[in-house]
Amino acid sequence: MGTFSVWHWLIVLVVVLVLFGGGGKIPKLMRDMGQGINAFKKGLKEDKQDKAEDGAAIEQSSAQEDSEKREKNAANS
Repeated sequence: MGTFSVWHWLIVLVVVLVLFGGGGKIPKLMRDMGQGINAFKKGLKEDKQDKAEDGAAIEQSSAQEDSEKREKNAANS
C-alpha cells in the first residue's frame, strides 16, 4: 500500500494539469495531438503514393530498356 500504481500517477497528473494548467490547455493539447495524428496519416498516404509512382517509373524504365535491347538485337541480326 506504500507504492502507487501507474493509474494512481495518471490520475494525479490529470488533477495537477487541471488545477495548475487551467481548462484551456487540455483542449489545446488534445487538438495539437489530433493534428499530429492527422499529419502522420497524411504522411503515410503520401509515402504510399510515392512508392506507387516510383514503382510505375521503374516499370516504365524497365520496359524502355527491354525495347532498346530488342532494337539492338534486331539491328545486329
